[in-house]
Amino acid sequence: MFFLKNLFKKPIVIENPLNWDMHNHLLPGIDDGAQNEAITLAMLNNYIEMGYEKLTATPHVMSDFYLNTPEIIEEKYKIARTIIKANELPLELSFAAEYYIDGVLVNSLRNDGKLMTFGDNYILIETSFLSKPMVFESFVFDLISKGYQPVFAHPERYVYFHEDYEALERMIQLGLKLQINLLSILGHYSPQAKKLAQWMIEHKHYHFLGTDAHKPVHILMLNEVYKDPHFHKIDFDKVINSKFYNL
Repeated sequence: MFFLKNLFKKPIVIENPLNWDMHNHLLPGIDDGAQNEAITLAMLNNYIEMGYEKLTATPHVMSDFYLNTPEIIEEKYKIARTIIKANELPLELSFAAEYYIDGVLVNSLRNDGKLMTFGDNYILIETSFLSKPMVFESFVFDLISKGYQPVFAHPERYVYFHEDYEALERMIQLGLKLQINLLSILGHYSPQAKKLAQWMIEHKHYHFLGTDAHKPVHILMLNEVYKDPHFHKIDFDKVINSKFYNL
């Protein structure tokens, strides 16, 4: 997939800088994402259409709703891999998880439980959209002390940041990497999430950009993201899952 960018008022076509999506829900029948293998296949084809070459599936792990274990997730990953091979799709697939911070996760970390990571020992974490867990800071500290690199999923969507942007800056000081949902740029989730995502882009408070795709239409909506002025303000040398990432 290609997107347009204006240079001296003349449109030119340049390559999509994001060839790796590290946050999505494409594994079949495992959470609130793809509900069956047909939807998984549709999502995989849409990713190819948008120029992606590498995908990391990150199903929810949430003790009250999604009791996913590494073994359960790997089983669904193998199904998706079979779909890729059977259809000869030019995609590299791996898996990790999107961990909801709750008592079960905190205890698992304390007991040296096996947590799923991607890339350079990155671990994707999320919280309630309404309130930050009281154990948040101590949990992040424990993650880092055990050698993990925590990535905060879609912070622009959390209501508790919408009136306190400085609190988000303190998250970076804790050692968190931040991941913006691409659809937040369009206001897909809320006007407040859009405003915060744009502010994060303006201030370069981001490390990853993910689709957080739960169904095919979420991937197809990237056509509109690529046209948005704020997408073109992103420094892709700074985005870890960009093909232009420069340490």
